[in-house]
Amino acid sequence: MINVDDILETIKMIEEENLDIRTITMGFSLLDCASDDVERSCRKIYDKITKGAERLVKTGEELEATLGIPIINKRISVTPVAMLLAASGGDPLKYAAALERAALATGVNFIGGYSALVHKGFSAGDRELIESIPEALSSTEHLCSSVNVGSTKSGINMDAVKMVGQVITRAARLTADRNCIGAAKFVAFCNAPEDNPFMAGAFHGTGEPDCVINVGVSGPGVVRAALAKAGDCNISQIADIVKKTAFKITRMGQLVGTRASEMLGVPFGIVDLSLAPTPEIGDSVAYILEEMGLEKCGCHGTTACLALLNDAVKKGGVMASSHVGGLSGAFIPVSEDAGMISAADVGALKIEKLEAMTAVCSVGLDMVVIPGDTSEEIISAILADEAAIGMINSKTTAVRLIPAVGKKAGEVIEFGGLLGYAPIMDVSRYSPAKFINRGGRIPAPIQSLKN
Repeated sequence: MINVDDILETIKMIEEENLDIRTITMGFSLLDCASDDVERSCRKIYDKITKGAERLVKTGEELEATLGIPIINKRISVTPVAMLLAASGGDPLKYAAALERAALATGVNFIGGYSALVHKGFSAGDRELIESIPEALSSTEHLCSSVNVGSTKSGINMDAVKMVGQVITRAARLTADRNCIGAAKFVAFCNAPEDNPFMAGAFHGTGEPDCVINVGVSGPGVVRAALAKAGDCNISQIADIVKKTAFKITRMGQLVGTRASEMLGVPFGIVDLSLAPTPEIGDSVAYILEEMGLEKCGCHGTTACLALLNDAVKKGGVMASSHVGGLSGAFIPVSEDAGMISAADVGALKIEKLEAMTAVCSVGLDMVVIPGDTSEEIISAILADEAAIGMINSKTTAVRLIPAVGKKAGEVIEFGGLLGYAPIMDVSRYSPAKFINRGGRIPAPIQSLKN
């Protein structure tokens, strides 16, 4: 039963603590749009998306008005486009243009799925699509792209890892006049989830329904405020506070997802309970960790605090909904988190510490800006390290690196909006080129043999 105190608490979370629904993402299977002709396939894609999502943005706005809950983004995810390219052949950039036109027609913020799944090797269409990613991202505004290079079951495709280092470098260079935004719209995964509603890594997995609604919830400001209110308590009590807060946030996401599903006549998929921060003061995962007792995020103890946070968020979420999925945990993007930016600015947080933190958080190195002259091999090696963490620990890891063309470590790059700004973090200059150029595949670990 809902009482007045619950209503007032929710209002305070929204007005004072930056609680929001970060995204409603409508996923489309495009397998029925496959054709032996790329032009025909693109027409079918445009028609299916524009018809199916014509009321998505309006529905989100109506839910905001009736429930009083901010819904920041309305997005679309689609079947990995490399699968369609395998059938049609032709120029993959035609698919990018069709998806961009569909995004403009429906009014969504982003459309994701210009993607390839190559964790065990390349099939028809994969190489062509991956090679086209920099041009696709530089010629569009709303398109996002991803490549899955590894998994616990298959190991790591090091040939794909090498290609992705080149993709990130080219995407940054082609958009150097726009603060290298192309690289910010691309993410490389290990163990990519099929139902992730968050960009840039959202795509509609082959095991998903024809169309589905997934919701991404965010509330780091709410968690930080709850810990601040609790004052001097022990670690077990902190975990309980986070679990209870995550429960409340997830219930809100469940409500929005269920209502959106009913209004759009589309099945409800999952709630992704991810503490996704913003540049707003207070809406920060780093500040949660500091509220636990760290002088500055990045100091010794940060990884332990993040592990506690991530686990408690997941436990609270699964109690609130039977359909928790996606990534669900704590994000640690540098440019999108005011506390992470501050920690990097003063030198408390370095890329090596971020890598250690990714072993226990929900994603990986996210929105990390590095010097523009960083070599392709170093970028590939950073990705290989992250993929190895994901592979061995049976978790999702991801890399969203932005080489800041023409800038050096210590300088700043400004993206604006939810992407915020970021200090440029230095990387080791010792070369891994020989290792990266060997190619081949890192075998799956022994824990993959679960059958």
